Amino acid sequence: MKKKYFLGIDVGTGSARAGIFDENGNMAGQANHPIKMWRPQNDFVQQSSEDIWKACSASAKEAVKKGGINPEDIKGIGFDATCSLVVLDEVNQPVSVSPDGSQEQNIVVWMDHRAKKEAEEINKTGHKVLDYVGGIISPEMETPKLLWLKRHMPDAWKKAALFFDLPDYLVYRATGEDVRSACTTTCKWTYLCHEESESEASIGRWDDSYFREIGLGDLADEGYKRIGQKVRPVGETVGRGLTSDAARDLGLLPGTAVGVSIIDAHAGGLGLLGMNPAGDNSSKFDEKIALIGGTSSCHMAVSEEPRFISGVWGPYFSAMLPGLWLNEGGQSATGALIDHVIFSSNHAEELKRQAEKENSTIYHLLNVRLNRMANERNLDDPGMLTGNLHTLPYFHGNRSPRANPSLNGMVSGLKLSNTIDDLALLYLSAIQGVAYGTRHIIETMNENGYSIRQIMATGGGTKNELFLQEHANITGCTLVLPKEQEAVLLGSAVLGAVASGIYSDIFNAMGAMNQSGRVIEPKHGETERYHRQKYRVFHKMYEDERSYTELMKKSEE
Repeated sequence: MKKKYFLGIDVGTGSARAGIFDENGNMAGQANHPIKMWRPQNDFVQQSSEDIWKACSASAKEAVKKGGINPEDIKGIGFDATCSLVVLDEVNQPVSVSPDGSQEQNIVVWMDHRAKKEAEEINKTGHKVLDYVGGIISPEMETPKLLWLKRHMPDAWKKAALFFDLPDYLVYRATGEDVRSACTTTCKWTYLCHEESESEASIGRWDDSYFREIGLGDLADEGYKRIGQKVRPVGETVGRGLTSDAARDLGLLPGTAVGVSIIDAHAGGLGLLGMNPAGDNSSKFDEKIALIGGTSSCHMAVSEEPRFISGVWGPYFSAMLPGLWLNEGGQSATGALIDHVIFSSNHAEELKRQAEKENSTIYHLLNVRLNRMANERNLDDPGMLTGNLHTLPYFHGNRSPRANPSLNGMVSGLKLSNTIDDLALLYLSAIQGVAYGTRHIIETMNENGYSIRQIMATGGGTKNELFLQEHANITGCTLVLPKEQEAVLLGSAVLGAVASGIYSDIFNAMGAMNQSGRVIEPKHGETERYHRQKYRVFHKMYEDERSYTELMKKSEE
């Protein structure tokens, strides 16, 4: 019998990737292409939908070629992407979101913080829909960005015929059908997926009173035609599949099934939460959290009942797994923070040359140095090298659970030395700061009904042994890695598998395609006691950061 394959296309912050998987979740081919990014001024981050589609197309064609797959054997396609805002006019051409008017730059990237003021204003309304985003909306979500565009670029607002979340744009580009995802709209646009639908075309509804109160009543007056009149569950088949034009771009067959899209981190959840490590079939969804790490990190947990957790996004009904409520924690800068520490150093070029010469990575070189330093000090655990060096990781604000995009990062314990060993220690401290942030998110969730004891992890950080072990040690949780490292791509392919009809639903597809790999256990004893104290420092640094801000406010009075 001929094998059946499914294509997952994942658009991250810096690249578009394509992966082809068989019915058991084994990868057959993979490729990636970079995408452009513009930063015209502070807090502004922009991309191009045309550039992204071209990168998706190139990646898909290359993955098919590398895998030696016949396009007719690819039965379904799933798309995931960052929750970035795409703006098109009435003939599907880009509408600029750039202050300099650059036409191709029609995407406000997820990490763009231009709408901080608008987010603050929306939060002051205390509207009931905010209960479903952890009580506080983020400038990374779409309604603050829409409000900013209406105020600051009124011509673009009038010209815009369609506002998409990037994953939904990709489905629109592939099928010609304007079908929005229950994931994107619920998690980033304040759609109420748990409430009774006012239309047979959709599950759930928009809340008119919210849009009118925040100054976007024209969207309600239009019947939401610009932001979505048809909202469907993830993985559901969209229209008649690939159009001829999209099939030509992607190197596939017209009519190939396409599933309703999902946000990139949530695709990671589909590629992870179906895992059960060898010998442990007792774990329940309540006891697991999916950690999807990259430029930022997301922490996905699901439950049968809604859990309202201050500072943690959600609860979102059916946004990732049908019939279950999703809570989503996150960190705005994780990989970005670690790279900032490394590549802003004057040692970065030297380390880069050494890594290339040794066919290694800068991270591995720094890890080796830390292990050597620990041995020289007779320490069993290199994590214990930072007793007097501490990092508060809020360099790009805090997404969860403090939910304050204006917070600042801090480093305590710097000395008048600047060696590569000093850089290694600062790098370790940054990793630990990120891990303390994850611990804070998990503790907050566990205080509100969860019993999380396992972290199902994927993303760039999971290729770094130090990052993994520090997360296990600091959170006290068992880390479970997927057999297939590219779990986000796999989750996207799960959507294609469901859309094709090969699997009847998301749960069956996950059960067949998720496979667990290596398991990392936390260290206890002295290591556990050490991190208990450093975790107290983590919280104290936050209190200090707030006190400094308040003191300076008083100086302005």
